[in-house]
Order: sequence, then structure tokens, then C-alpha cells
Amino acid sequence: MVPLPPAAGHQVRTFDPVMDQSPHVSPQHQAALFTDGLELECGVRLAPLTVAYRTYGTLSPRADNAVLVCHALTGDQYVAETHPLTGKPGWWSRLVGPGLPIDTGRFFVICVNVLGGCMGSTGPRSERQDRSGPWGTDFPPVTIRDMVRAQALLVSRLGIDRLFAVVGGSMGGMQVLSWAATFPERVFAALPIATAPFHSAQNIAFNEVSRQAIFADPDWQGGRYWQDGRIPARGLAVARMMAHITYLSEEALTRKFGRKVRRDPAMGPVAPGVSPGAGLFGEMFEVESYLRHQGSSFVQRFDANAYLTITRAMDYFDVAADHDGDLAAAFAGTRTRFCVISFSSDWLFPTAQSRILARALNMAAANVSFVEIDTDKGHDAFLLDEPDFDRTVRGFLSGCAEHAGLA
Repeated sequence: MVPLPPAAGHQVRTFDPVMDQSPHVSPQHQAALFTDGLELECGVRLAPLTVAYRTYGTLSPRADNAVLVCHALTGDQYVAETHPLTGKPGWWSRLVGPGLPIDTGRFFVICVNVLGGCMGSTGPRSERQDRSGPWGTDFPPVTIRDMVRAQALLVSRLGIDRLFAVVGGSMGGMQVLSWAATFPERVFAALPIATAPFHSAQNIAFNEVSRQAIFADPDWQGGRYWQDGRIPARGLAVARMMAHITYLSEEALTRKFGRKVRRDPAMGPVAPGVSPGAGLFGEMFEVESYLRHQGSSFVQRFDANAYLTITRAMDYFDVAADHDGDLAAAFAGTRTRFCVISFSSDWLFPTAQSRILARALNMAAANVSFVEIDTDKGHDAFLLDEPDFDRTVRGFLSGCAEHAGLA
């Protein structure tokens, strides 16, 4: 078990966009600064350490109603409010809020920008310790457990000894599992959604293709693109397009786009370096237009080096690595209550991987339930309107709250 990092040497501050040297920093950021930093699993001490986060709802007098929501690869801390850069609703605003399944009228919800991210937490665009400029490609490799240990620092800073629940989908689900395995005494309930206890060879391969697209961009500049005010927009857009295909299902793509053709070549505003043109024959399939829009909008809010850092952290993830691959041993003796959720059409994190997790938790004598949601929406179903999923989340948290004696 990894010991809880010390909570000494920290303070809360609001970001100074000039000081933080990042185009992605917003004055709306709420953050904790830990001057003593954090020793990463790679052996590097990252100090000082900044952890950017947002909170919703009210912490109970006993500090026993806190729910930590962990975001996926391209998410951030703006889970239930308008995003300061895009102006869009929070990425889980349909699930987190007053009267919603994760009810901010009942729970104190925390969402943290992961370590290595680009929305305020320490990452490749952060200033080096010696103030010589951003880390860039020299930023040390981080793991999912490093992300969780940074979150644990913040949770302690907020005066919370034990989280009522940790919830997250995809990479967020990896963080949930890492929380439950690393700090079992600090997690009453865990909701790993559309995730797996390790990253598969197929998913590592998808990530590597995405990274190579970024490396091949002429504006990559060996990872020092920021020195000339550039961004590897084309490569980053292709990486996003590649990843986005894996988030959907064939049924969803067919239902939404089929073979419909867009005959108007006008694509609207796009990012620098991203081609807005029509196809080779003067027209474009609707699905092509959709993917180009996804890529174009992504490069405006996400840093390429952060993308590389976080995808690599996902690739290294294996919650049983410290137990010679024995997944049940990773959760031995746990008293955390689990609800494992998968989606029938998710081929990125298929149900079979969730079943492996559920079986291991059963072998560890954990309190675990497993639900497969029947849907054709693919991996992204946890972000979309899926009533059965909403009912499952609400029911599990309500049942756990009743057992825990929450008001």
C-alpha cells in the first residue's frame, strides 16, 4: 500500500495566467499549491505541485458526504459548470447537479484536473522548478497512481479523511480502481465505469498511433512547439479523430451518419493547420465532417505534450502490477463497496474486462455488484443520455448513503 502523502506545505490560490505560462489557464481555476510537492513513482520529486479542481455542493459537518469525480483522458475539472474556454456545459452536467444522480444537494462533489493535464494542474506546460521555462517533453512520466496520490493530497487539504464515493468512467475509472487499491480505508464506495483493471494491448496500440500522428506534424518541433508560438494542430487533431472513433460504436455511427454526404464544402472556422477542404471529389461524408470538427475544436483547448503524458499513463496502468498480476490480491481485505458498470457496445473497454474485474473483487470477498447496460452508443455511453445508466448510478449511491447513515 502506498502511504498517504503528507499534507504539509500547501495553500489555496487562484492562478495567474502570466505566472503559469499556459494558454489553457483560466482565472476561474481553483487550486491548491503544495510547496513540498510529490515524489512520483519514477523517482522524481515534482515540487512545487499545483492541483487544480472545482467543488459543488456543501461539505457536511462530519465531512462524510464527499464524492470525488474522476475525469477521462480529454476531460478536466469542469464537470458540472460552463467550461471557461469552450463555453459548453460541463462534461457531466447531465449527471452531476441538484436532484441528479450525483446529487449536489446531498453530496459535496470534487473534480480534479489530473496531474500532467493542461487545465491548471502541474503538467508539461507548467514552469520548471528553476523557472527556466515550461517542462515540455522533459516533464517526468506519471502514472495513474501518481494522479491519485496528488488527488489524495487535495482531499486531505479539504479536511476530508474518507471519501463517501469515487466515481469515474474510462481513464476516470482507472483512477477509481487505483483509489480503491491504494487507499482502501479512505473510500467507502467505488463506481468504476466503462474501464478495465489494465490497459489492453489493443488500446496501447491505438494510443501509439495517436502519438505518432502528433510526432509527424511539422509543427511538433521536437516537442518545443510552444517556443515559436506554434501548436502541432494537424497531428493533435488526427490523434483526437482517431481516439474519437474508438469511443463510438458502428451502430451509433450508422444511425447518426450512415453514408450521408455533405455537398457544401464550407466547413466553418477550423484550427490553424487543419484542412477545412472537402473530399477528393468535391464532397464529404457527414462522418468525415463530424470527425474534422472534433479534431479542430480539440486543439484549441488541449496541449499536445499533456496528451502524450496522459495517454502514456493510461498505457502503464495495471492495478495488479504490484501483486504479480493477481488482481484479487490488489483488493484483498477491502471494505469498499463496488458497483462495476459496462456497456454492451463498448469495444474499447468491453464488458469482458469488467467481468474480469468483478470476478477478482468477488474472489477478494469484496462487496461488489456488476451491471452491463444494454446500449448501442459505445464507450461514450457514460457521457450520453442513457436512462438505465442514470438509474444505476442513482440507485447505487442512494443505497450506499443509506448504509452509511448519510442524511
